[in-house]
Amino acid sequence: MTAILFERHPGGVAVTPDPELPERPKRRRFSAQYKLAVLREADGCSQPGAVGALLRREGLYSSHLVAWRRQREAGALQGLSPRKRGRPGSDPAEREAARLRRECERLERELVKARTVIEIQGKVSALLGVDLESAEPSRRA
Repeated sequence: MTAILFERHPGGVAVTPDPELPERPKRRRFSAQYKLAVLREADGCSQPGAVGALLRREGLYSSHLVAWRRQREAGALQGLSPRKRGRPGSDPAEREAARLRRECERLERELVKARTVIEIQGKVSALLGVDLESAEPSRRA
């Protein structure tokens, strides 16, 4: 026998959960134009309670206005445009470019070390009076 679970609401009515609802709600994203329009309307509210009515009508929180005003001060549309969430550089091309940059830096450090060693070898050969270009490499048999 299969048991069906019901949720009980404060009114005492049993309600089955709607299977069509997503498990996790999607994050809302607001365009820069929408944010500016809401801020203009909120800044124009002069009656007591008008901002609260605006927020209820739009389904927003007062923290939205605070954050959007800060973003607007940072630079109008650039500050109000939504930022990409998650770890930066998740694009495969960006990861490859970052890997190549790190490898290039490593190779440049190795090149500096190699040039230093060659310079030291030249100074040692000059002190010892050995001509490195005419000296034959020793052969091992």
